[in-house]
Amino acid sequence: ALTLRSNAMPSAATPDLSEPMTVGEIAAALAGASAVFRRHKIDFCCGGDVPLEVAARERGIEPELLRAELAALEQVPTDAPHESNDLVAYILSRYHDTHRRELAELRLLAGKVEAVHRAHPEVPAGLAQLLEQAQHELEDHMRKEEQILFPAIRSGFKGSLFGPITVMRHEHASHAELIHELQAVCRDFALPQDACRSWQGLYRGVEKLVTDLMEHINLENTVLFPRFEHSR
Repeated sequence: ALTLRSNAMPSAATPDLSEPMTVGEIAAALAGASAVFRRHKIDFCCGGDVPLEVAARERGIEPELLRAELAALEQVPTDAPHESNDLVAYILSRYHDTHRRELAELRLLAGKVEAVHRAHPEVPAGLAQLLEQAQHELEDHMRKEEQILFPAIRSGFKGSLFGPITVMRHEHASHAELIHELQAVCRDFALPQDACRSWQGLYRGVEKLVTDLMEHINLENTVLFPRFEHSR
């Protein structure tokens, strides 16, 4: 049986859900788990150090039912590579580039939907402004990683990167609050029956952004950062 630890990511093995694991470890190792957790409103990014059983009971779910739902997923690991330099490259292409590309489009679409449907009782008022805030905060955060933390990791630095990682973890917590605000403004992405195609596309896009952000934060907090927080 396999028990995943917070500083390791298996490259081929799949998680054994009968073993004690946190929701963050499961989300980092099992494809599709993040969507299951988000559907049940289980925080797997900054709150991901909670054991699966505890997280389930906090949401009023029987742990065995949640474990069965996870087990029903295709049992393959996430496609994130194991080696640290490759993992950094993956984070840059899979998340940094994606966030930049999608946030710019989502801001425009949100502005259009808010303007056209301003009289609708379920319009996501303030979403465009919230996405602009997300864009600025994420750009600042990602730039710090790209200019300071990731080059240090790639250089083979043997000391502790505890200082910059602590800053990144603190900013991740702020991003987690932003995720909750996005979900609230979009009413957990429940569309009104008369939602136009732009509104539908907007919610699909913001929902994907939220899932990507949670996966991004969890991958760094659970897998990458613990490798470099202490001298090696």
